[in-house]
Amino acid sequence: MKNNLGDLLKEIKKALFLTVLAGMFWGSSFPAIKIGLKFIDAYMFAFLRFFSASVIMFVILLATKNLDFKFAKKRVWFLGMLNGVAYLLQYVGMNFTNASKSSLLVNLSAIWVAILSWLVLKERFGNKKLLAIIVSIIGVSLVTTNLNFLELTNGMFFGDILVLFSGVGWSFFITYHKKFIADTENALKFMSWVLFATVLPLTPFIPLSSNISLKLPIEAWIAIVYTAIFCWIIPYSLWLKGLKQISPTTSTVVLLTEIIVAIIISYFILGEGFTLISGTGALLILLAIVLVSLEK
Repeated sequence: MKNNLGDLLKEIKKALFLTVLAGMFWGSSFPAIKIGLKFIDAYMFAFLRFFSASVIMFVILLATKNLDFKFAKKRVWFLGMLNGVAYLLQYVGMNFTNASKSSLLVNLSAIWVAILSWLVLKERFGNKKLLAIIVSIIGVSLVTTNLNFLELTNGMFFGDILVLFSGVGWSFFITYHKKFIADTENALKFMSWVLFATVLPLTPFIPLSSNISLKLPIEAWIAIVYTAIFCWIIPYSLWLKGLKQISPTTSTVVLLTEIIVAIIISYFILGEGFTLISGTGALLILLAIVLVSLEK
């Protein structure tokens, strides 16, 4: 019995470590996207990132003789559609807002995951989670408006709202991913098909792109390749392995490393920062996400 418990604890620790690593890689995506958007528009950037990643994954499957069409199930298309729409909202939104705020608003998915896990997975929803929702609403208000309500009429607020809704989309993605991954025997195959399905909702928006000719500067291709490999293939595989041993809520809280990494890189490379008011809002959002994790 003790050995079984010890093995379980080791598996959980390993899952937490893998999730932290995934969060660090994903955290670097926010400044990387912001930099990339200087050289390529949101529609083509998002499409090429996931198209490139899906090609790489299918080459790996072919090379290892693991390509299996039985994984192309309805659940895969469902997750891919959610993921693609969420990323489209994030990319378009980040044209108008900064990387630091985006990382905070996206990671509010922890709050939405807590609600969905209660509804879908029947996880406990107590007073701490209710308080977290209230605190998060106050935090979002401070971060997005800086208590200057003229902000509501500018492009940054519009971008904030799009990024916020991308986080809502990912809350569905995370919750149902946990539900589906439990009975999936090969995470790599499952991941590859979800990645391919992610490309589909991005494809219809290509005509809106100003970069259809694909005559892109080297900086754009670096951003595409970096976000495809280091901000999707690697962290997604790490996150999938971790998600098998921990709950969606715990996973989302551990991914707070995203915010820390994004804010540090954005400060030193992009020169982004917070005012006293928006900084207070950022701390409230972090507090809300931690409160969600404290609910037993």
